[in-house]
Amino acid sequence: MKMNNWWYSFYFMVLGVVSFFTGEIVTFIMLGFILLALNNINSTLKKIYKQNNADKQD
Repeated sequence: MKMNNWWYSFYFMVLGVVSFFTGEIVTFIMLGFILLALNNINSTLKKIYKQNNADKQD
């Protein structure tokens, strides 16, 4: 399942509102950093996978 940027924005807004009312702002910020890092790792792994598949077909 692939989420586009609109769904990510919506998800972060919902988490932001919940964290504001529960007083967990620092947790929300740290969760944001973790999610960005995981997204970058996922993108890098997809690029490597595509490159390996292209090399195998040659």
